[in-house]
Amino acid sequence: MSKTVRIGCASAFWGDTCTAAAQLVHGGALDYLVFDYLAEVTMSILAGARMKDPKAGYATDFVEVLTPLLADLQRQGIRVISNAGGIHPQACAAALQAACDHAQVPLKIAVLLGDDLQPQLKNLHGITDMFDGTPLPPVCVSANAYLGAPGIAQALALGADIVITGRVVDSAVVSAALVHEFGWSWHDYDRLAQAALAGHIIECGAQCTGGNFTDWRDVPDYEHIGFPIVEVSADGQFTVNKVDGSGGLISELSVAEQLLYEIGDPRAYVLPDVICDFSQVKLQQQGKHQVRLHGAKGLPPTDRYKVSATYPDGFRCTASCLIAGIDAVAKAERVSQAIIGKTAELFSQRGWAPFTDVNIELLGSEATYGAHGQRHDTREVVVKLAVRHPSKQALVLFAREIAQAATGMAPGLTGIVGGRPTVYPLIRLFSFLIDKSACDLSIHWQGERHTCALPTAQALVTPAAPIDPPKPTGRADASVALVKLAVARAGDKGNHSNIGVIARAPEYLPWIAETLTPEVVVDWMRHVLDPVHGRVERWYLPGSHSLNFLLENALGGGGIASLRIDPQGKAFAQQLLEIPIAVPQHIADQLN
Repeated sequence: MSKTVRIGCASAFWGDTCTAAAQLVHGGALDYLVFDYLAEVTMSILAGARMKDPKAGYATDFVEVLTPLLADLQRQGIRVISNAGGIHPQACAAALQAACDHAQVPLKIAVLLGDDLQPQLKNLHGITDMFDGTPLPPVCVSANAYLGAPGIAQALALGADIVITGRVVDSAVVSAALVHEFGWSWHDYDRLAQAALAGHIIECGAQCTGGNFTDWRDVPDYEHIGFPIVEVSADGQFTVNKVDGSGGLISELSVAEQLLYEIGDPRAYVLPDVICDFSQVKLQQQGKHQVRLHGAKGLPPTDRYKVSATYPDGFRCTASCLIAGIDAVAKAERVSQAIIGKTAELFSQRGWAPFTDVNIELLGSEATYGAHGQRHDTREVVVKLAVRHPSKQALVLFAREIAQAATGMAPGLTGIVGGRPTVYPLIRLFSFLIDKSACDLSIHWQGERHTCALPTAQALVTPAAPIDPPKPTGRADASVALVKLAVARAGDKGNHSNIGVIARAPEYLPWIAETLTPEVVVDWMRHVLDPVHGRVERWYLPGSHSLNFLLENALGGGGIASLRIDPQGKAFAQQLLEIPIAVPQHIADQLN
């Protein structure tokens, strides 16, 4: 029987469940256990943590979760790869080494360095943001390149049981293991694309096993949801499965939602080691809770890394309180405006600048739906006031004045959440591109430093031009909500939102595409798009009968820089699924 490699992913973000690693180690029959902690928002959080404590800056959950499993990992020969190092990977490795020493389990730990570019920023010139062209801020608290898989693969070749990295692309923790196990060339781009696809499918943990799935009613046993495992063969084809008896589900649609998650242009998904074309990827159910994926194609990578820098931009404060009773929405609108008006007046009296930004959301009145909101008769809402200001002192005053509304404004105000609001530094994301030669990659291994050379570059190949979806045939004389025809999922990249829409059946796709044009999506989602810089792009993926939309500048700054209740656009797909789609009457009759 030909060799296969089984890789399980136990974390999708810093703060994910502590139960996944044990589930996979005890029931997954794994070769590798991987963890992905570093969402873009996480880098901002870690940067803020290191500002307070120079020893912080890594995902402490990683050490806590692995510690009780160290002996099992050693006994089963499971190797571990994780980007838990964040912006301080050596501190993460030291903490895990202390845990190994205490448990008397001699696992060998390697650390990949070279992504941290902050010390070099002062020597870089002409750097501009890759999205809006603004210049590099004068002070950055972190700057990390998205490295690829070669350094991790080299650490595995040295004999590491555990590899800890800083910022790498999410899928690299899987790609590196596969290149190491199968001896693939770094120029075998189709296999590298399949490896990246395998990593992409499981990098968000339970999101491909029924978590965050449109058809949530069909998903059993959230309490014990299974985390994903890919079983990969030497040709790069793979299946997705989970531990037998665990909760959740694995279906073509649940996996397809993850396929489109945050990929932008599916014909040019740019990674450090390969440019992936996922447009022809096919998904096939292979029995209960097992889906096979094949069809990814690859092109040579660029000679640059993407870099995520973070910088301080004043301060932020968020206050929430409940207003209940008759005319709750109207009362909440008046109270929230009064609080902002009063504090703005106090700022002016003291000679302080006005608020940099104010965001008022009345949760319970369908505030996230904008003009599509329908609930104005609710008898309870949560007033969420989020503000920005250059001065911490000004926001401390704002926080102090919230309580006065309970006795000096409209009736029914109660439940000020968490007591007096806290003022935090606001950390923004700044993304740019840099030559790979600017990063000095090295592996710290058993007291020695090993340099890491990148594969030789090959000439760039222009990705295939996008193709248009098929036109419908027949007459559309009825309409149904998009959710009847498709599933969808939203995600974020910086200030942009990605919404993948997958047809429930191939014959639905032409009707969906005919209605769901970029112009229609702009109109439907206008309440989240920047009025000046917001735009929408659309791509067609024939292999999965799907459409992918990129909503540019739709998140109010994105991540922890956004003042919105949904700064990552997680609910955008739910809003889009309500849009009416024109279809023939016979399709409407089938669905109804």
